[in-house]
Amino acid sequence: MANMSLKKVSIPEQEPCIRNKNFGEVSLGYTAQMAMEEATRCLNCRHKPCILGCPVNVKIPEFIQLVAAGDFVAAYNKITETNSLPAVCGRVCPQESQCEGKCVRAIKGESVGIGRLERFCADYVIEHGGASVVKPELNNHKVAVLGAGPSGLSCAGDMAKKGYDVTIYEAFHTTGGVLIYGIPEFRLPKSIVNIEVNKLVELGVKIKLNAVAGAAVSIDELFEEGYESIFIGTGAGLPSFMNIEGENLNGVYSANEFLTRINLMKAFLDDHDTPYKKHNVVAVVGGGNVAMDSARCAKRLGADTHIIYRRALEEMPARQEEVHHAMEEEIIFDTLVNPVRILGDDSGNVVGIECVKMVQGEPDASGRCRPVVVEGSNFVIDTDAVIMSIGTSPNPIITSNTPNLDTNKWGCIVADETGATSIPGVYAGGDAVTGAATVILAMGAGKIAADNMDKYIKEKNSK
Repeated sequence: MANMSLKKVSIPEQEPCIRNKNFGEVSLGYTAQMAMEEATRCLNCRHKPCILGCPVNVKIPEFIQLVAAGDFVAAYNKITETNSLPAVCGRVCPQESQCEGKCVRAIKGESVGIGRLERFCADYVIEHGGASVVKPELNNHKVAVLGAGPSGLSCAGDMAKKGYDVTIYEAFHTTGGVLIYGIPEFRLPKSIVNIEVNKLVELGVKIKLNAVAGAAVSIDELFEEGYESIFIGTGAGLPSFMNIEGENLNGVYSANEFLTRINLMKAFLDDHDTPYKKHNVVAVVGGGNVAMDSARCAKRLGADTHIIYRRALEEMPARQEEVHHAMEEEIIFDTLVNPVRILGDDSGNVVGIECVKMVQGEPDASGRCRPVVVEGSNFVIDTDAVIMSIGTSPNPIITSNTPNLDTNKWGCIVADETGATSIPGVYAGGDAVTGAATVILAMGAGKIAADNMDKYIKEKNSK
């Protein structure tokens, strides 16, 4: 019998006053009993709208029915039929606007906790084992994947399952892309990412590190080496700034730099020699998930932390859960506020950020109210650090060294709905195409590209 409770089974979490001082995972996950209870809330709808909301088309009702029956390994295997990174997705996907947003139970009450159940299945298998990786027979065709972030890993995993000899070229000294350098440990433990990547290696995926696409290796060189198709999933790691006075002062960071120092270089650990100065007051400019991550990291490093956002709270693009957690952790939200100047002392260090107040105007193209400056409302927030989190764009290294690869005015690679670019056999997806977006959308793009790379190679070899 279905559990008709209007609310999800609560998930255990660290207390806010404790977790805002450590980098341990905030959410502690379901127990088996909790997972089975939550799974009985699924109605197993005939039309399965939740699947339509999932960019990688996980067979959601099927895996949830297996959880309800207590067959957690089978549930995990069902998820991994279409999703190569379930432990990651269960933690960082914006389920509320995707699968859970389509859930029938959300019409009256809360949706089924699909993300929580996905995470539980992945964590159960990590802890107890039981899921085996079957290495497919090779089909004597090889492909290259540029970038070991979400889209690249997704594409590589799917191509390996199809029997291709897959090699990933990654610019960093480790795999994971934004999963490693961008998302904090308290949201996504790096051990989880490493486990997921190792499963791809077990499938036969080869990984070459410290290989910068467009510099150390070019598209033409890869084709000359016998790769029949190439996927570009190099992300969007070039930070944007406001071009206001004071952005060159000591203590001004891009969110990418700040999070890379914290997450990849482990600046939060005393035994890591990472160049990062501890700050007393940090102002984070922006309202997306990256801004939330930056603010929550700064708080954990001991700073009083402000989030400065030019629109209203309800218009923040960050996940509701992340905003909620940030508020619980005593981060100060300065909404309808916009910076106009960063102030420095005689030594070139940040001492404050001058802002103006805003009011909501008419809706713009996005449907959100356009913020309008309140004249004469200037005020200063005393701070010794500013983190700019207002977006990123693709690094131009690969596109500037590949002149026949079409890009748009934002520097993003132009790709059609199949992932195909202007170069035959070259596909692209994720943030390199869309600009900064979500992990699961990048994974979906990698999956679509893999299917079409497979078709391209088969058609080419059938002629």
